[in-house]
Amino acid sequence: MGEILVGACSWTDRALVGSGWYPPGWRDAEGRLRHYAGQFSVVEVDSAYYALPSERNSLLWSQRTPDGFVFDVKAFSLLTGHPTRDAALPADLRGRTGRGVSDAGLLDEVWARFASALEPLRRADRLGTVLFQFPPWFAPGARSETFLRECAARTAGWPLAVEFRHPGWWQEGLYDRTAGLLAELGTSAVAVDMVQTLRTSVPPVTPVPSPELAVVRFHGRNEAWGTGSKEDRFRHTYADGELAEWVPRVARMAGHAKRVHVLFNNCCADAAVRAAEAMRRLLADEGLTVR
Repeated sequence: MGEILVGACSWTDRALVGSGWYPPGWRDAEGRLRHYAGQFSVVEVDSAYYALPSERNSLLWSQRTPDGFVFDVKAFSLLTGHPTRDAALPADLRGRTGRGVSDAGLLDEVWARFASALEPLRRADRLGTVLFQFPPWFAPGARSETFLRECAARTAGWPLAVEFRHPGWWQEGLYDRTAGLLAELGTSAVAVDMVQTLRTSVPPVTPVPSPELAVVRFHGRNEAWGTGSKEDRFRHTYADGELAEWVPRVARMAGHAKRVHVLFNNCCADAAVRAAEAMRRLLADEGLTVR
């Protein structure tokens, strides 16, 4: 039975910082991370989706966290086919996205800088996985499979996890093909909890194509998922009953993978960290190995 690491999808979210969860004296950058790492064993770096991370920050993160703590780093938007603001690029690379990512090797350069930024985490054994969250229009098909293979080739040797936002990947009839493709590529799959009443709702399936790692991300169950602001989309306080639905699912995942990461993305005030605390308690009550 694998071990289960539980945490949140950010430790720097403005709403969390303002919620009072961090104690006085621990609210600067170093203090926040040290406090968070004293409570949980995994965190997602969601900021890497919006702007390329830096080697300096990765080094500081590795120095400010204890052995055994890991970071799941979200891939930069350009690397997953999402629209990317020109301002999100380093200054010397701006002005080129409008002409396509192939312009003068822009995509190659972004990949190289992203990889370089993660090296301090890799060297310190702090890199849990790199999360590739693909957009809702990334539908099953030959073109998408080719793109996945390219991503896997560029990340050879990295721990990699894939989250699909198009529900078709995990629907009946394609589930086995999707799981088989990820197993062939040596990548982990991300299971999701989200509202199930939308056309774009991803079903709560729990594939484990990699024996090394499985990931679950809890997005909340807000009906405004597809239309509202960030706060609207992610505003949800998980009840114990909702979390309990996932206890046997996570247990099954831990039966097939050496490690399971359970991460909460309902980042409004302290809702994510409180849900993580509750989930850790529920899993431990079932005798599972949780930290």
